Amino acid sequence: MEYQLREEGKFKYIETEGKGETLMLLHGLFGALSNFQGIINHFAKTHNVVVPMLPIFDLPIRKVGLGGLVDHVIDFVAYKKYGKVNVLGNSLGGHVSLLYALAKPEQIRSITLTGSSGLFENSLGSTFPKRGNYEFIKNKTEDIFHNKEVATKELVDEVFTTVNDRNKAIRIIACAKSAVRHNLGDKLYQIKAPTLLIWGKEDTVTPKFVGEKFNELIDNSQLFIVDECGHAPMMERPEVFNHILDDFFAELANRKETA
Repeated sequence: MEYQLREEGKFKYIETEGKGETLMLLHGLFGALSNFQGIINHFAKTHNVVVPMLPIFDLPIRKVGLGGLVDHVIDFVAYKKYGKVNVLGNSLGGHVSLLYALAKPEQIRSITLTGSSGLFENSLGSTFPKRGNYEFIKNKTEDIFHNKEVATKELVDEVFTTVNDRNKAIRIIACAKSAVRHNLGDKLYQIKAPTLLIWGKEDTVTPKFVGEKFNELIDNSQLFIVDECGHAPMMERPEVFNHILDDFFAELANRKETA
């Protein structure tokens, strides 16, 4: 099912209005709604799935970075008057999820990270010297996945168009540099919410050892490694991903009932 992108003030988002708890999905640097389609379809009825579009290309340039994105998420949740949320982030969206959880721990029901930045990450780089080279961008996009076929022409075209827009390229570089500056290694002990880590075994952007380090530093966390999978398990192995997430939510529900 397709959901209409809503625009209300400074916020752009989709929302399924399911009957359960709120599941907020935060996309990465090159993220789009299509990245989360498998999650949205699977959880649309059991959860209120909401995907706020992070204003990477809309914020004033002086505010572009993780701080501005976290402020936007804080304002969005307050605007929507959500109670506690289950927050799920991929790549840069995972980084934003962690910073949001550190800033607003009272509003976090659970955290799910997949291929999250925050400790170590490779990327397209801090500059785009070959941004006019379609084949270069195609290869870089394919490198995100273990199964190269997941990098469809539509996805490659979208990345190519983005990095060849000078204004967008500058903002992507600013966000990438901000992610490096906001290393969370000395702050993760503060995370107390139940945390699920789903990592692709063949992830080359945030390699498997990054997931293992998050698992070590976040006390109440559990790590699942997905075989034959790269940086975006929810796209590349959606059935496996959703099964792990289903079990996690069932465990949380059982804890709540027991309490």
